[in-house]
Amino acid sequence: MNNLLAALMFFTRLPFWRICTVPSECFRHVVSYWSLCGWLTGGVMALSFWVFSTWFPLPVAVLLALCARLFLTGALHEDGLADFFDGFGGGRDREGILRIMKDSHIGSYGVLGLIIYYLFAYNLLVALPLAVTPFLLLSGDTWSKFISSNIINYLPYARKEEDSKSGTVYTRMNLGEIVMSAMGGILPLLLLPPSYWPVCIFPILVFFFICRMMKRRLNGYTGDCCGALFLLSEISFWLGAVMSI
Repeated sequence: MNNLLAALMFFTRLPFWRICTVPSECFRHVVSYWSLCGWLTGGVMALSFWVFSTWFPLPVAVLLALCARLFLTGALHEDGLADFFDGFGGGRDREGILRIMKDSHIGSYGVLGLIIYYLFAYNLLVALPLAVTPFLLLSGDTWSKFISSNIINYLPYARKEEDSKSGTVYTRMNLGEIVMSAMGGILPLLLLPPSYWPVCIFPILVFFFICRMMKRRLNGYTGDCCGALFLLSEISFWLGAVMSI
């Protein structure tokens, strides 16, 4: 329970810290509970879309649903995506990429990357059928987080622990945590019509492509890479859903 609370504290801005104080060691396991946190973040986005779509036109409902998750997470993953674009866009070598990603200022690659990302996401979501969109929002969040969480098992951490932004290096998942993470990612998929299940392949392909790039250029991953990998995996899920229509 402490590990799950630590994950909710880390991945959302809700005041779970008021419930109890968890040991710092629990924050090493937050990625193992990432897909379970997706039930909350993806659920809020899906519920927001369903409610707003009854009041407003579809494009407005999509924007408000995206904003709801941004508010809930504090743009945690978007910050990682911007740093990822800045680092890999402007860095010439491993040290340069790590230095740029650690810089708190956003550069031109980060700004342009976020603009293009959200234009792409918006246009994909407004193209989806209204009735199935809430289920795609929920399952896309949880499945992409499960796939992305495996980065800690696939690659080593690229920095020294004392150099990490959060001061914490994630612990690789044991078998029980892998099974739990998989269940958290898979169960929401059962809400989708079977014709949409093949879209699960898209985040897997993105995972291996991005991880290969990180292995070649960084020989590891960072927290920013985790956030970027999740968002890129999720948008590939939405892309596959649009292709399935």
